[in-house]
Amino acid sequence: MIFIKRFLDKMTAYEGKQSKDIIIPLSDARGLRDDIAKLLLDLNDKKNNSEEVVKININGGSFK
Repeated sequence: MIFIKRFLDKMTAYEGKQSKDIIIPLSDARGLRDDIAKLLLDLNDKKNNSEEVVKININGGSFK
C-alpha cells in the first residue's frame, strides 16, 4: 500500500500549495492502480467469505 500512501502524501503537499493539478510518474500511477486493485479484490473476497448460509426446512406436520 506504499503507492496509496505516496499519493496521499503528494495530495497533502499539493493542497498546501493550492495547486490545481497533480502530476505523478507513470510508475507511481501503475503502483497506485495495483494497490487499489488489491484492495478491491481483498474487499470482494471478505464479502464472499462472510456470506452466511441459512437452511430452512418446511414441514407440513400432520396437515393433509
